Amino acid sequence: MHRTERRYAARAMLFACSSAVILAGTAARAADDAAAAPPAVSEVVVTASRQDLLGVATTASQGSVTQQELSLRPVYRVGQLLESTPGLVVTAHSGEGKANQYLVRGFNLDHGTDIANFVDDMPVNRPTNTHGQGYSDVNFEIPELAQGLDYTKGPYYAAIGDFGAVASTHLKLANEVPNQVAVAAGGFGIYNVFVGGTRRLGDDDRIVGGLYYGHVDGPFDHPDNFRKFAAELRYSHGDSADGASATLMYYKGDGNFTTDQPLRAIQEGVIGRFGTLDPTDGSSSERTSLSGHYGATGEGWKFSSSSYYIHSRMTLWNDFTHFLDDPVNGDQEAQNETRDTYGGQLSLALDRRLGAIDNELVVGLQARRDQAYLDRRHTQARQVLDYCEVQQPDGPATPIPAVNGACAADNVRLLDLGAYVEDTTRWTPWLRTVLGLREEDYQASDHSLISGFSGSGHQSLAQPKGSIVLGPLFQTELYLSAGRGFHSDDVRGVFGTVPLAGIPGLAGKTPLLAPATGEEAGLRTNIVPKLSVQVALFQEDFQSELAYNADAGQDEASAPSRRQGVEISAEYRPFRWMELNADLAFSKARYRGDAATLANFGLSGPFIANAPSFIGSFGILVDNLGPWFGGLQWRDLGKYPIMDGDEFPQDKGYSEINLDIGYKFSAHLKAQLTVFNLTNAKANAAAYFYTARLPGEPAEGIAGVQVHPLEPVSAVAKISYEF
Repeated sequence: MHRTERRYAARAMLFACSSAVILAGTAARAADDAAAAPPAVSEVVVTASRQDLLGVATTASQGSVTQQELSLRPVYRVGQLLESTPGLVVTAHSGEGKANQYLVRGFNLDHGTDIANFVDDMPVNRPTNTHGQGYSDVNFEIPELAQGLDYTKGPYYAAIGDFGAVASTHLKLANEVPNQVAVAAGGFGIYNVFVGGTRRLGDDDRIVGGLYYGHVDGPFDHPDNFRKFAAELRYSHGDSADGASATLMYYKGDGNFTTDQPLRAIQEGVIGRFGTLDPTDGSSSERTSLSGHYGATGEGWKFSSSSYYIHSRMTLWNDFTHFLDDPVNGDQEAQNETRDTYGGQLSLALDRRLGAIDNELVVGLQARRDQAYLDRRHTQARQVLDYCEVQQPDGPATPIPAVNGACAADNVRLLDLGAYVEDTTRWTPWLRTVLGLREEDYQASDHSLISGFSGSGHQSLAQPKGSIVLGPLFQTELYLSAGRGFHSDDVRGVFGTVPLAGIPGLAGKTPLLAPATGEEAGLRTNIVPKLSVQVALFQEDFQSELAYNADAGQDEASAPSRRQGVEISAEYRPFRWMELNADLAFSKARYRGDAATLANFGLSGPFIANAPSFIGSFGILVDNLGPWFGGLQWRDLGKYPIMDGDEFPQDKGYSEINLDIGYKFSAHLKAQLTVFNLTNAKANAAAYFYTARLPGEPAEGIAGVQVHPLEPVSAVAKISYEF
């Protein structure tokens, strides 16, 4: 069968599987209707990937993932826990110690440009990051200590600010876990150990903690040799509604990279499919955080608050263009960052009843302060050189002396203040409205230690949001939503400290805050017993797209853009011990504007690089089938253009099946076998199109396809003992 035909066959099979979920549920309902016996008491669902939000959710695309789903989902890297969000792909184009690449709703969100990730209410995204705007590295998470995950899509939620216009995830931490030790080992140099548990101090007080060490080489000719150490200590009293908690987290990760490589180097035999032209690329990261929560409730009111302090540092050694800028020593750069982030939030919810009308008013305030030192140094084999290759608008890069070893060095200060109000009114048992208004005040300053330039500024942005919900009627709700959100831009580009972080002069000034507007219509229904279905039609417009410039290893503000699409999700639970689920997401991504407008951004057409037109998945969860448990996940990433402006060339995406099978020998001992890429699909985890130069090639380099391979089939065995 031809490769394209196999691709369509796989897609057809995915459709067939999702259709089977719905048809099976319809058949189950028909059987129930045919039965003469009176209806039984509702069965408690034991195996479920998502909580039922009927009567609670603001949109059809909002959801809450259970801890059970996170524990049964087979994941190669910790960031793939976030793939429990329907329609979200989490992949990589470098090593394991770097932030993942996120794709959802036709957006390539790079390392986090428009997906706001939170852990224990701490923001993970880093604005004005040394590598990419919104850089969101979740490697510090310990999966065994995760309690569940909430997600949203679209700019319809007043409590979500920067980077959350397209999607957001909120990972919750457990207040209690069994005392346990777990050891795992497998192919590609994978081995890890986890030790953790809970100490109860009373009926309402407990301390939970855990230590994790992991190692992975990957399939690469030059092993990643990535080492991760993570620790967590958490004290909690009561629960999130009435209680308090304090959490200390630490993470350190070090390893090598195999970044995206020129396809021609692989085809010509210069390197293998898993080879690299610069084996000294790599990363070193460290993160320490302290976070706390306090909540209280009374008659008709609820108060919630949290605060955090995060200290992080990172160094990335990247060589994307090889010998294009520096034909002698190569183009490797060290990107360094040291950052302190602190902030918090508080909210007060007031419940009122006016006759037959129920009303909840939420007033909230959020504040975040970042102080960061960023620099970029020209290196060879991770050793700092005493000169820099400075890119020019036209012509080759120009060598200049480094200043104290740095090619760029900035002290950045950011202050993000967000105040919001959200009002939910239940006018009747089948009609409610959610109206919100968020006001952002963003202040920033940047001081270049190279040129001495200083820039500062601020911008405010009002963000109205609203939803109308009809239902529940016949176990079904209809949603209509509209709203405004935003992402912040790299302040070095806003103030012109680093021109390449901004946009071409003809396109105008880079905004500090780039607004986005969205509209969505959706449906959520449980009308068929044991079957839950969610459907959402969406459109979202950005005033300024954040596009990844692989030449510079940075995100740059680009042209206005629009996404349109539809998402369909279904979960069917035929037995207490099984769930079948399917998610289908179709989208169309285009830059907006006439030819002259696009030309100002250096675009020859409207197509957006790395914006997938289709993302699909099919999953099976099994738990408490006697001693058996496990999960299967089939993820399909559709084709996408790899060069901004043009429809071609394209990458075909990938289809991957991961499988997890577990057996409980006793109440204390269990074993698991996880197989990744079960069918050994040979595809690219990521692909780009940009100019690079290999030794002996023309001085101007060659524009071509750059690829990072999907990991081939591998397996990991794990043994866990609870005590």
